[in-house]
Amino acid sequence: MIRRHPLAEQAAEELLRRIGSGEWALGAKLPGETTLAAQLGVGRSTIREAVRELAGRRVLESRQGAGVFVIGHQAAEDWDQVLRRADITDVLEGRIAIETEAARLAAERRTPADLKSFRYTLKDRLDASVKSPDDWYVEADLAFHRALVTAAHNTVLAELFDAFVPRIRTTMLDMLKLDDQHRHRHDQAAHVAIADAVRDRDPELSAARCREHLTAVRSSVV
Repeated sequence: MIRRHPLAEQAAEELLRRIGSGEWALGAKLPGETTLAAQLGVGRSTIREAVRELAGRRVLESRQGAGVFVIGHQAAEDWDQVLRRADITDVLEGRIAIETEAARLAAERRTPADLKSFRYTLKDRLDASVKSPDDWYVEADLAFHRALVTAAHNTVLAELFDAFVPRIRTTMLDMLKLDDQHRHRHDQAAHVAIADAVRDRDPELSAARCREHLTAVRSSVV
């Protein structure tokens, strides 16, 4: 029986333990809420919350009118943990995938407001590249790249980029510590070229310039 707080998290862990022990095989249907609530000594609402948590971790799947089924024996690793453990090359390759497609879509979907955002973020980035502390410069650079992804008007790409931001920030600061010549501060032309291609509504050129820029950054650290 589960007594300690928080109940839903503990209920989820108990269900996960029982799944891992083989009590319910892959594809098996779990007992109903009432049965599970009685077994774990909690309310049905706690069971529902625990099931939602394990569904988000890709262990369970709720099927309308059919019940809850086991779709995995191990919980998917937390995304933040994956990113924290990723090395610089992995992070940059992830950025290439996200931002190259974002640049392509931005060229097709950008609005006047997006172009204004490019102008402001490019100016801020140029100003920060001169004498600002590294953390100020990094925030200015990230603001431009966030504006690029925002201009794609794709919520999934925006969410992926935002999830990457803390690890990107750490990666950039690490790179700047190794960059005595401040080469990365002086690649303003590459950013302007991306913005120009998006402004000109050239999807292929936008994607190519974004990929070229991020590939060059990756090459400088491997």
